[in-house]
Amino acid sequence: MDNQHKYIRGYRELTEHEIGQINAIKKQGELLAVMIESLRSTKEYDQRWVSIAETHLQQGIMAAVRSVAQPTTF
Repeated sequence: MDNQHKYIRGYRELTEHEIGQINAIKKQGELLAVMIESLRSTKEYDQRWVSIAETHLQQGIMAAVRSVAQPTTF
């Protein structure tokens, strides 16, 4: 379905610049995910802290995307 955002409450039209910014943020998120996978594969590392890092990085990426997208809902 085209233009799905028009049917989802709180979404808005984004400019090309905003779309580019969001895609750049998400690309960095993908790089961070690779780093987390590397940390997970090293069992000598404290995996509890790896999990905390993963959660905080996910929250940071999500916050950065929301800062650009500026949804109107909670």
